[in-house]
Order: sequence, then structure tokens, then C-alpha cells
Amino acid sequence: MSLEDLRTELSSIDRQIIELIADRQRVVGEIGNTKQTAGRATRDFEREKDVLDMAREQAQSLGVDPNLADQIMTALIRASLTHQEQSRVIAEGRGDGRRALVIGGAGKMGGWFVNFFSSQGFLTVIADTGVTPGPGKCKDWHQAGTDYDVIVVATPMAISGEILAELAILKPAGLIFDIGSLKSPLKHGLEALKNAGCKVASLHPMYGPDTELLSGRHLIFVDAGCPHATAEAKELFAATMVEELDMGLDDHDRLIAYVLGLSHALNIAFFTALAESGEAAPKLAQLSSTTFDAQLLVSGAVAHDNPRMYFEIQHLNDFGLSPLDALCESAARIRELVATGDEAGFVTLMQKGREYLATRR
Repeated sequence: MSLEDLRTELSSIDRQIIELIADRQRVVGEIGNTKQTAGRATRDFEREKDVLDMAREQAQSLGVDPNLADQIMTALIRASLTHQEQSRVIAEGRGDGRRALVIGGAGKMGGWFVNFFSSQGFLTVIADTGVTPGPGKCKDWHQAGTDYDVIVVATPMAISGEILAELAILKPAGLIFDIGSLKSPLKHGLEALKNAGCKVASLHPMYGPDTELLSGRHLIFVDAGCPHATAEAKELFAATMVEELDMGLDDHDRLIAYVLGLSHALNIAFFTALAESGEAAPKLAQLSSTTFDAQLLVSGAVAHDNPRMYFEIQHLNDFGLSPLDALCESAARIRELVATGDEAGFVTLMQKGREYLATRR
């Protein structure tokens, strides 16, 4: 066969693969409907394992790389879960014509919540300085009023604190919650809402605005002193597979100082050291390694994100300096071990790190 003939045959096979995926998605939809009717959970980990084991076994027998089969089937399973979760959210329609206001709804995470509420059947209004005024959109949240079943505050954290405090004066009847990455700058506003008798909750989505599937993702519900409001907020996500975490205000910010603050600072330090090293990026790219490339990937994502938001996460956290001090001390200790040729100390440092990381599993 000629090269063109082979390419034609390959294109035919590729079309068949897509057709089979379409057939699979159709069956997935029927499975999702059956699960919903029977009241069964969307995700079945045992079934997923069976599917992956079967794929690896069949790939092995056919001379195909089992890891390739695993990757393909994992992607298909994830797509299936996304479809089932979104279908369930829409089908259960918890909005049912209720009204939601998203202050900061033109932002990335604000936009996620706009789409999430709209998919549930909420009549959703966006209040954001970045929108063109029109039906369902206004620049000033004051103009939107406060007569809503749910009000979400999704603005930068310093502004969110002010908005929460103003809402406490207006005393809306509906559920109010913020989605701030930190709670230190919001404490006053959250407490004012609680003291005013408002239904106030505080959420922290541990996922980004591009997230479609909530399975395996975490959503933190921070105690704002109003348990029934937190329960109502959780009910909004009942149709999803998100993993809920409950946390106190101080515990949240203390831990987030490490989870976000430390990891952000480490990556900023990494690309700053590279940028100021005098070494040309193309030359370093030619000498890339697995570890270097992986670090570049993460730090690249950090570098392209919102620097003002990252500064807020560092600066506005009451617990923010401790992890930065620990990072500086760790870097200084590594430098000392390298400078003095202390191999035993270096090995001990890595062993301790390995033992700590093992506890996360």
C-alpha cells in the first residue's frame, strides 16, 4: 500500500474511534438517567477500576501499551462523569426560578458561579464594573438591589470585606456567601452579617474557573457562625460530586498560608531566580529535565495568573508570614549544607521530607 493509501485507512480508523466514543457517550447518558431515577450515586469507583483493569489487560494481549489504554480510558471516564454530573445538576433544577445575584460575576470564579446557578434554573443577575448594563447585568451591585434568594460575593478580597459589611446594614433575607481564598480580611463583614441576623456562609472553592467536573475537587465551607446558612449553601452542591470540607476561620487561613501562600511563593521564587540568573531561556530549554519541565509548567501557570490576587493571598492573611519565613530558613539551610559539603545533613533533610510526604498518602 502507498503512503496515501495507509493514511486513508488511518483516517477511516480514526473516524470509527470517534463514532465509538459517540456511542459510548450515548450509553453513558442512559446510565446517568438510570442512576438518577434509582437514586444511586453518580460515581462508582469499583466499576471505574474494573474498566481500567479490563482496558490494560486487553491492551497487553493486543500488543498495545497498557499505559496508553489506561490514559485513554481515564479520559473517557472523566468525560462521562462530567456529562453525568452536569446532567444531574440540570435535571434536579434546585434553582426552580429562584433569583441569584453574583457580585463580581464577570470575573473568572464569579463567572463560574453564574454558569453554575444558571444551569440549576436560577434567574441569575450579574453585578460587576466590567459589564455593559443591560438585562440581568449592572455595574453597581447597589443598583441590583438585595431581593434575592442567594447573593454571592466574588470580588477581590479587600473589596469583598467592604461589601459584606454593607450587606449587613441592608439585611437581605436570602442566603449570602463569599468565595474568598482568605477569610482574614472578611472577618469583620462576616461577623456583621451574623450579628444582623442574616443567613451568612463562607465558601472557598479549591478549584479554578475552568473546572467542569467537581468530582475529586474540594469545596471548603468555613464556619461563619450560622450553621443553617452553611447547610443551605451545601444543598446548592448536593447534585454534584464535590468533596466538602468543614473548617473554622482561623484554621482555614493558617492552612491556606501553606497550601496557597507557600506554594505560590515557591514558584514565584523559582521563576524570579531564573529571570534574574542571566541565563537565556532558550538555552535552559535545551537542557530541560523531567523535574525542571514539571516545575516550569507549574510556575508558568502562576506567572500568568492575576498578580494582584496573589499579593492579596500573601499580604492579607494574618498567618501569611510564617510559611514565608519557613521557606527562607529552608533555602538557607540547603545553601549551608551545599556550601559546607555536608552530604549526611543533605541526605537527612531529604529523608525527613520523604517521610513527611509519605504521610499524605
